[in-house]
Amino acid sequence: MADTTASSTTGAAALGSDWIKKAEDQEISTLVNELSIDKEKKEAESPTKKEESPEEGKVSNSSTAEPATAAPSEPAAKEEGANSENGETVSSAEDAEAFNPADASLLMKIIRKGLVESKLDLEVQRKDPSSPLYSVKTFEALHLKPELLQGVYAMGFNAPSKIQETALPTLLADPPQNMIAQSQSGTGKTAAFVLAMLSRVDPRKNYPQVICLSPTYELAIQTGEVAAKMAKFCPEIKLRYAVRGEEIAKGAKLTDHIIIGTPGKLMDWGIKFRAFDLKKITVFVLDEADVMIATQGHQDQCIRIHKQLSSRCQMMFFSATYEREVMEFAEYIVPNPIVIRLAREQESLDNIKQYYVKCRNQDDKYQAISNIYGVITVGQAIIFCHTRKTASWLSGKMSQDGHSVAVLSGELTVEQRLAVLDRFRAGLEKVLITTNVLSRGIDVEQVTIVVNFDLPMDQHGRADCETYLHRIGRTGRFGKNGIAINLVDSDRSMAICRSIEAHFQKKIHLLDAENSDEIEKIGS
Repeated sequence: MADTTASSTTGAAALGSDWIKKAEDQEISTLVNELSIDKEKKEAESPTKKEESPEEGKVSNSSTAEPATAAPSEPAAKEEGANSENGETVSSAEDAEAFNPADASLLMKIIRKGLVESKLDLEVQRKDPSSPLYSVKTFEALHLKPELLQGVYAMGFNAPSKIQETALPTLLADPPQNMIAQSQSGTGKTAAFVLAMLSRVDPRKNYPQVICLSPTYELAIQTGEVAAKMAKFCPEIKLRYAVRGEEIAKGAKLTDHIIIGTPGKLMDWGIKFRAFDLKKITVFVLDEADVMIATQGHQDQCIRIHKQLSSRCQMMFFSATYEREVMEFAEYIVPNPIVIRLAREQESLDNIKQYYVKCRNQDDKYQAISNIYGVITVGQAIIFCHTRKTASWLSGKMSQDGHSVAVLSGELTVEQRLAVLDRFRAGLEKVLITTNVLSRGIDVEQVTIVVNFDLPMDQHGRADCETYLHRIGRTGRFGKNGIAINLVDSDRSMAICRSIEAHFQKKIHLLDAENSDEIEKIGS
């Protein structure tokens, strides 16, 4: 990328073309190929490794670092597969792979090649009930600059998605209004706030006017790629990454209009080096807020940056989920916001047929899967396991029986995970076996069957209904019915199944996996 001291038109043009080149020619997998977990472990073990500053360490390493409990050493890990008296599989808590929100968010962004049509209604809340609300059905109705409109269409957006038609009129309104918005990944929220960012830039002013914070290097690169593509026909708008590996000369003043990066690097540039004036920032975007607050140190860094901003700065706060911690953080950062969130009561599993199969043990579970595959035609399937050991065992058994299987678990690097998901999306493998490490982050839209080899439960051993919904909630595609099959091998897992059934108030039917006629009916 061009040196920040270069102020000539040639330098600016080169910088812009760098962004577009990265957006068009470079796959995200090549940008993260050095992020192997093995490499991180070796560096952590090296006594001669120079210690990073607290901020830089948080920004650089948060993307792929596994929680301490995610990968126990082999001697420490308890043997899995031993059966208790009631037939329940025994597994230590350390064996279970923890869900990694940053990895999940990155992979969800990458594996979705088109917009997901959300069936969930949006609720709009505002403190001033008299404040007018608008929605649009076309991008022309937003009265964008022709060059920006051209960029939007060039990206393949023909009409606004639900979140875009609801959020964009407010984001682009004058005077600027603050917003807290929730939308599922893949529904176009990144394009929504990027379009608002680009629309707010005054290219005649050669200083940063917009900053966008992402929790990790890879997520910042993803947002930057969207911005570069959308601004393809606006060469006068200059963009810059503030991420690991990007440096500025001492005493340099940034002339780029939009800075997209991670909190630690942006805090260094804006507060420590004073490379730009935070008081002149007119738009502050916080993306992936749910991931941001789950990443140690980022909350504090965001707040420190926020305190330097003008009271007139427009705040845009985007998140895929709205837990209590996220809302508390949002309300601290964003004054008097319009809030757009998913209507909870719309979470429905109407188009998914749910079944449970009684099994005695792990081998019995495998036999049930084999019976189902032997009777009905399965397009693609995803199977969720509690531990990577179970996933590995199941993969071996299915491969031996001639099934084309891919495995996704926590010991893989980000690049390896992307490769696995790319192959699965392309149909090169028909079955994807995965652990809890990405249970909320895998796009399962293209599969016809989801199998819970192990039912999802929280750290206290109770039913994890939210994860269950994420696992099976998008199996039905293009109006077709999806199928969810839960393998139950104990009184405990049966209790979890019943809790899930009660929570969603949807019947989970008993399926006799040894009766081919019954199996045939579920596939019809």
